[in-house]
Amino acid sequence: MSPSKIELAVIGAGPAGLALALLAARELPEARITLFDARPLEADVSQDPRTLALSLGSVQILQRLGVWPAAQAQPILSVHVSQQTPTPLPGPFLPRYRDPQVLIEAQRERVPMLGAVLAYGQLVAPMQRAWQDEVARDPGRLASRFGSKVAGVKPLPDGVEVDAGIVERYDLAVIAEGGVFADQARKSVVHDYRQTAWVGQVELRGLPPGMAFERFTSQGPAALLPLGPGRAALVWCVPTDDDPVRELDDAQRIAVLNHVFPPQAGRIVGISPLKAFALGLNAERRLVDGRTVRIGNAAQTLHPVAGQGLNLGLRDAYELVRRLSRDADVDAALRRVEQHRAPDRWGTIAVTDFLARSFTWQWPGVSALRGWGLAALQRLQPAKSLLARQMMFGRR
Repeated sequence: MSPSKIELAVIGAGPAGLALALLAARELPEARITLFDARPLEADVSQDPRTLALSLGSVQILQRLGVWPAAQAQPILSVHVSQQTPTPLPGPFLPRYRDPQVLIEAQRERVPMLGAVLAYGQLVAPMQRAWQDEVARDPGRLASRFGSKVAGVKPLPDGVEVDAGIVERYDLAVIAEGGVFADQARKSVVHDYRQTAWVGQVELRGLPPGMAFERFTSQGPAALLPLGPGRAALVWCVPTDDDPVRELDDAQRIAVLNHVFPPQAGRIVGISPLKAFALGLNAERRLVDGRTVRIGNAAQTLHPVAGQGLNLGLRDAYELVRRLSRDADVDAALRRVEQHRAPDRWGTIAVTDFLARSFTWQWPGVSALRGWGLAALQRLQPAKSLLARQMMFGRR
């Protein structure tokens, strides 16, 4: 079976699934592609306010597809990473780095931006319109099955059966519908961090334009992602079993956050209602299982400390279509996808998992060691640039 002529089912019309469907429609001009999603087509996804943080590599994929909403996106021009409590550091770092911090700047890395922030609906709505336009241009080859929940995917020797009310055969199924950690069936690699992420938006005075902040605290990481003048998305991670946020009112939350974040972030003066999400690692050991491929949250759900979940999914989609467009055999293409994606995928999972678990360790010196690492990284520009490239483009 030539990959260019496959019958492909894409399950899930979120950013990863839509990106895959659009890439496949354009790079596999003889393939027949059907996109499934339980959401009705008439549902207005444009108003979904969830915040997405995309790396520069992800932005470039979406620009190539012609679906990047530049007018709505807020570029990340710099990232300030620091530790809340000043940590005594040994040796030459002591005089200068009592408040350990790392500053990564797009200008220094010679890129237009490190990434960008926008609402889920601002991205998915134009992607969905672009897909529907593709379907309208080529209805004999492309199809949308919105409002069709997939009940199951059954493996066959040379394909899969997709059950969405009617059982149909496809050469390949890509599952891109993941959901959040608390609602997922448990996969092969699982760890509950016993942390809760409180997410929402804040208003600030003195917020530097285009600057994102990641703050390591004794309770967990907290982040501010720029949304425009005086506004930022908030991700505030705390222990589930000793949650200091749940019982606070808005004024108290603002007071605590102004203590958590460094002075460089400005002063928080307003806060939206916050939503809570359980945090954990839930990952498949392999992306490929026969003729079924999982990408995005369907393959791995990560802690938000590194902000890499969706970016991994978009890189998965890009590599899968690239291999299908170049290889002469479907199964050979899938083997190469698994091999090529493994270093980036497992490297990102390992780093994210290590950082997330480190906030639960009560060992003496853990905070000091983290602070020492930040101070050292700030001094070593080549290492800092390597980290920046990894966050922007993944492991290549």
